[in-house]
Amino acid sequence: MRTLRALKIFALTFLLVSRFSAAEPLRVGIVGLVHGHVEGFLQGGALTPAGGILSRSDVRLVGIVEPDEKLFNSYAARFHLNQSLHFRSIQDMAAKAHPEAVLVFTATNDHRRVVEEAAALGLHVMMEKPLAFTYADALVIQATAEQAHIHVLVNFETSWYPSNAEAFRLLQQGALGPIVKAVIRDGHQGPKLIHVPPEFLAWLLDPKLNGDGALTDFGCYGPDLLTALLDGEAPRAVTAVTKRLQPELYPGVDDEAEIVLDYPKAVAIIQASWNWPFSLKQTDVYGRTGYAKALDANQIEVRRANDSGPQLSRATAISAPYDDPLHYLEAVLSGEVSEGNSLSSLKTNVTVTEILDAAAQSARSGRTVSLPLQK
Repeated sequence: MRTLRALKIFALTFLLVSRFSAAEPLRVGIVGLVHGHVEGFLQGGALTPAGGILSRSDVRLVGIVEPDEKLFNSYAARFHLNQSLHFRSIQDMAAKAHPEAVLVFTATNDHRRVVEEAAALGLHVMMEKPLAFTYADALVIQATAEQAHIHVLVNFETSWYPSNAEAFRLLQQGALGPIVKAVIRDGHQGPKLIHVPPEFLAWLLDPKLNGDGALTDFGCYGPDLLTALLDGEAPRAVTAVTKRLQPELYPGVDDEAEIVLDYPKAVAIIQASWNWPFSLKQTDVYGRTGYAKALDANQIEVRRANDSGPQLSRATAISAPYDDPLHYLEAVLSGEVSEGNSLSSLKTNVTVTEILDAAAQSARSGRTVSLPLQK
């Protein structure tokens, strides 16, 4: 009997291991094509450093849910997608194409609905940032995921930057002393000036679908980086100021946001903007004895105590599965890694949403908002 039981355990283990081997790609479906980042996932680039879905052997695209047939057809023509990939609903795709996880490229306000539908089918979810812009939605997503025993991950481009990983490593090793300050800048010239596609622009500028412009679009990066760096710690209070510097372009949402996060032993300043002169994703962390500045995805400037000046270098490349969102998704689903307080984890991103919600409340009221928020 023990021998039979051992054989069964061995067989199950073998199946689980083989499932996540290179010979058995992860079956994924895409939900929504209105978020422009879907292009990066299809063809590769900064969003997927290990390559786009269409050129990879470890991931297989089995379906796309997009109610707008014209939009699907435009993507099909550009990326040579078979019409058989097109589905009208998550339920239909699940029944016919059998994905194991869905990648979500909808308006932010749709994230809760997609998670609820995916959870009912036992499908794991990875969505483009942010998780949500209201704390209430984030809590519902968290409860839904826990009840259905599914993973919900949130993808940020900056999660896969070698420069950020290097800055974090220096802090965690004590090379800069304990953290006292962080300044994080994210944004670009604005969605109209960089000519985002019309289906993307339509919901970016709708506060019901995307919260508040630059605050939601780029104010989420800093809280994500900080919450992971501080191992899940949330700030005590949030203060935010938002502006409409280009009201002729963005009459319904703010295009500038400054967010100050008050931690027990540190302060952080988040600068989210649709008014930068060029695309910007920079993270500066200051310890008692040194600093590290992630200038872009790869370049990092470091100065420690007793250094004669700053040292500029190229950050060490990140090893899989921490180098790419799809590698990370595969590793989480296989049990190779645990989400914990990682940059992509649901736990981290519930805190990120709490900070975003508090920032929006602060900007509206002109007052500092204390955390935790009321559930």
